[in-house]
Formats: sequence, C-alpha cells, structure tokens
Amino acid sequence: MPFRIAKSFTVESGHLLTKHPGSCRFPHGHSRTIEIIVTSDQLDAADMVCDFKALKAAATDAVHRFDHTFALNTADPRFAELRAAYGDHVVAFPDTDPTTEVLAREIFQQVRAKLQVPGVRLERVRVTETATSWAEYWE
Repeated sequence: MPFRIAKSFTVESGHLLTKHPGSCRFPHGHSRTIEIIVTSDQLDAADMVCDFKALKAAATDAVHRFDHTFALNTADPRFAELRAAYGDHVVAFPDTDPTTEVLAREIFQQVRAKLQVPGVRLERVRVTETATSWAEYWE
C-alpha cells in the first residue's frame, strides 16, 4: 500500500479574473494555502517517504512566486502599466486568467520539475482560495 505525505504553505496573493462576469473581475486578494502532496510505494532507509525539507526545497520557488504578488492575465489592458509599476510582483499569465485551478496547475508543473527524490511522485497540488473553496491539479 502506498504512503502519502503533504507539506502546506500559506501565501497572500491577489488577482482579478477578466473573463468572470461577477465581482471576481475586480482586484481582490486571498490568503491561500498551497498543499504539495507526494506518494511513494515504500519508505526510505529512515522510514519516511522523504524528509519534509525535500518537499519544501522543491516547492519554495513556486510558493514564493505567488506570495505578496498580483496575478494577472496579460490580455488585461492594465497589464503593461501594472507590470511597469510593480515589476515581478505582477505575475504574468499569458492570455489566461489566474484562477485557482490555473494556479494549482502552474505550481504542480514547477514543483514536479524540481522534486528530485528517488521513488517519490508528486501526486497533486491543492490550492485553497477561501475557507470553503479549493482546486486541485494532478496528472
């Protein structure tokens, strides 16, 4: 039977959804929880799936990319102005709204590229937007 462990991170981030017909089309922010979930069929020599530090190391860049930043669709007419004013604190999403689903996919891809623990697989990434709403991505 496989084992599963997770590491959680909290970030403060903002976005707006240009394609949304309701209030989400206006700038707003969230206290997001990002969960990195990995599995392994067996435990390592230390009787662990892996050290939680390895998960943190694999996720740090992806997590920090969204902490205290504003995610924005590059098709938004204000994108160039905001990027010029705030630099990398405005995270570009080429012709895509930065929904929670899209953030989960983006983080999954970044973490998968950095996770280098033999026998450990990135199972999924869960991004919680509010106390009652979350999205997951897996492949």
